Amino acid sequence: MAEQSGVVTDNGQASWSDLWKKEDYWAIWLGFAILIAAIFIFINGPKENFQQRIDQANAIMKAEAAKAPFKTIAYLEAQSDKKAAVGTNLPAAKAIKNFIATPARWSSDPLGALYLSPAEADAKNAASKGKADEAKARVAETLAAAKLAEGAAALAEYKDANLNKIAEESIGAWVKAKAEASKAAATVKPRNLFTSLPLLMVAFGVMFGIGAFFMGKDVPKFLIGFVGLFIVAVIAMLLGNQSTMRYYGLGVEPWAIIIGMLIANTVGTPKWMKPALEVEYYIKTGLVLLGAEVLFDKIIAIGIPGIFVAWVVTPIVLISTFIFGQKVLKIASPTLNITISADMSVCGTSAAIATAAACRAKKEELTLAIGLSMTFTAIMMVALPAFIKAIGLPEVLGGAWIGGTVDSTGAVAAAGAVLGTKAMYVAATIKMIQNVLIGVTAFGVAVYWCTKVEVTAGRTVGLMEIWNRFPKFVIGFLIASIVFSMYSGSLGSDLGSAMVNNGVIKGMESGLRTWFFVLAFTAIGLATNFKELAHYFKGGKPLILYVCGQSLNLMLTLLMAYIMFYVVFPDITAKI
Repeated sequence: MAEQSGVVTDNGQASWSDLWKKEDYWAIWLGFAILIAAIFIFINGPKENFQQRIDQANAIMKAEAAKAPFKTIAYLEAQSDKKAAVGTNLPAAKAIKNFIATPARWSSDPLGALYLSPAEADAKNAASKGKADEAKARVAETLAAAKLAEGAAALAEYKDANLNKIAEESIGAWVKAKAEASKAAATVKPRNLFTSLPLLMVAFGVMFGIGAFFMGKDVPKFLIGFVGLFIVAVIAMLLGNQSTMRYYGLGVEPWAIIIGMLIANTVGTPKWMKPALEVEYYIKTGLVLLGAEVLFDKIIAIGIPGIFVAWVVTPIVLISTFIFGQKVLKIASPTLNITISADMSVCGTSAAIATAAACRAKKEELTLAIGLSMTFTAIMMVALPAFIKAIGLPEVLGGAWIGGTVDSTGAVAAAGAVLGTKAMYVAATIKMIQNVLIGVTAFGVAVYWCTKVEVTAGRTVGLMEIWNRFPKFVIGFLIASIVFSMYSGSLGSDLGSAMVNNGVIKGMESGLRTWFFVLAFTAIGLATNFKELAHYFKGGKPLILYVCGQSLNLMLTLLMAYIMFYVVFPDITAKI
């Protein structure tokens, strides 16, 4: 596992040099630098303009809601304008999106995912122009009918239920036509990732290279190795964005590990690439960024039901699985046991990294835990929504079940979307609530390991040892969560959503975090030797542990979700 981190020397005295010499702290500094830059780009400049647009839209919506018993044309147009007032529509956001772009989705032409000439883009747009024109004409037609129907209802002062129903249906047809027209009018833009990807590689190399320099690493060797790592990561992204692969759950992250392992266990990872295989450096930086996504207002929106599903079930499953592994399976390595248990019960890779750092698990143990997580995530993100549909579970219940059991945040959103918009919202929010437990779990494991697992006769453990063992990047994660939650809350729900969630997060943070995670997973694969992992699979105990723990997780999460959302708090469920 990684070297000890913390502001402490061998004799127990504080050492402030750790702040610029340790990996955890550099993950914090890099993460904070990115978030501060995002704040200046997405919040400082357009704030007043967005507030004005939102206020105008809200005023119109309020007036129209008071006037008519249905959503009028003016109401929906104001609502549409309000939705357009988001940070991702800023010119800077579009420039950043193009710069950090990953290979596009593709089905049969991988080259097209990287390069599309202006002529090819124009040809595609010309081919779809007919449908776009038809859709546009349909919008004009339905809008005219909606205005007539709404006018008739208004003349009757909205007291004729039949006229109100006709107006509502006509407006609904117009809204549907607008959505279809928007989809048909979407233009294909030229792309040339052969230009942007090398520049992005240099930017990432310099950024991580600065930290590597202060940490005392060989920077030239790191940068040379990073070139190879980046290229393999791009190949993984390319394969992970193939439509059939994505359908069956083999997205970018699993492919990053698979390709890395294939290279490492066939031709062997080249020696010149090994200095760049800084798995934890990349993923910890990404996890600090993830903190900005864990916003308290979203947690409150789901309320107590979501908190019970995430914060009650999760620790029960974590502790039960660990005890099962120690007492029943008798797994020889407690660090492997707790890392797998945390990975499976809390939130996958993120929890595994934090837990492994807290208990000082071996690199091979962390790799094994992540490999199991990725495998079952790919299976569950396809199988669980299909099963939920087959047995006819309500959408909110299905979303809560997915959010509490599927490990990867991205997989949770994708699986929830299969069931519907409500399910995706509930699933993603519960996973976000669960992510808060990353820090709690790391702290709890650090305390338990220091006071129980590694205590010997006559030896006592002080608070400094617990602090030394606690993964410091978790502090950055928590600070990012608190700061962005408070700031988003101070802006109000509308402006906070426009500037933070649909600005900082979707415009910059999530895209960069995706890159950092893929670099980390690629590095995991390239650093993994099957021979080193073989003895950990003796008797199949890690697999049995994961399957049994996940089975318990599935049962308890479903039960808790049903009780909380449909028995104790059905009123909250009705409002979702």
